[in-house]
Amino acid sequence: MTTTHVPATARGKAVARPDRPPRRRRREGAAWVFLSPWVLGACVLTLLPMAVSLYLSFTDYDLFNAPRWVGLRNYTQMFTEDPRYWRSVLTTLLYVVIAVPLQLALALLVALALKNMKRGRGFYRSAFYAPSLLGASMSIALVWRAIFNDGGTVDNLLGTGGWVNRPGWALLAVALLTVWQFGAPMVIFLAGLQQIPGELYEAAEVDGASAWRRFLSITVPMLSPVIFFNLVLQTIQAFQVFTPAFAISAGKGGPADSTLFYTLYLYDRGFVASHMGYASAMAWVLLLAIGAVTAILFRTSRSWVFYASEGDR
Repeated sequence: MTTTHVPATARGKAVARPDRPPRRRRREGAAWVFLSPWVLGACVLTLLPMAVSLYLSFTDYDLFNAPRWVGLRNYTQMFTEDPRYWRSVLTTLLYVVIAVPLQLALALLVALALKNMKRGRGFYRSAFYAPSLLGASMSIALVWRAIFNDGGTVDNLLGTGGWVNRPGWALLAVALLTVWQFGAPMVIFLAGLQQIPGELYEAAEVDGASAWRRFLSITVPMLSPVIFFNLVLQTIQAFQVFTPAFAISAGKGGPADSTLFYTLYLYDRGFVASHMGYASAMAWVLLLAIGAVTAILFRTSRSWVFYASEGDR
């Protein structure tokens, strides 16, 4: 047997290849190119304003003169010297407790009604979702104010007077506007209901379980991750409500501060009273409060949210 001897120089030429970057590095470079607009926008439009807001929260700033460092004075004034601040906190908490459960309950009820609908489900789903697109606008809030004002539709039907002019009813009028915007959680509930295996309901029906028992023992546990998802989203949004309260109370939080939501009072301090440093401090307290509430919801979810992959609660 004869072997062919390849010179070292020839072997070197055969092995040598042009120096190219690895494929993974090229992919990462392309990914950063496509992500660069988002990263730039996040830095310029989100992170930088947040950093400026954090700095302003420790200053006395009126939008016209240079900020003057005051340390923790804005925070101490907020917690110890401003009764309207605590009124806005209590009003917002009461609104969240009323609006979020009612909105989720109505969204789940409608989703259950649409689940087994064979004809027209697409139309009704779009119709029920429409208020979620329109309800946050100023025009709808003004219409809502007219409905619940003196001489409005509610006054003519119930004879209770204008809700927006009564301290005990104005908050409920704002909450009902939020409840009316149940379309987004309804669509999410409907998607979750369609993922529940029908065999579970068939087996429960064979065992003689009533519709209520099937709802409590099958629907609620299997839908608990979706319920938790909607609960977190709607709670975060409820803490930031602004447009309905501004429109219904004409930006004053009345009557008798019954609709003085946290964000409305923040707007009043920052853009009406020109206390932008104080408003920045309020904004950061709101951010921390929403983070704390979200953490509590995640912590408590371990005891009631069921994940099928885990097989337990």
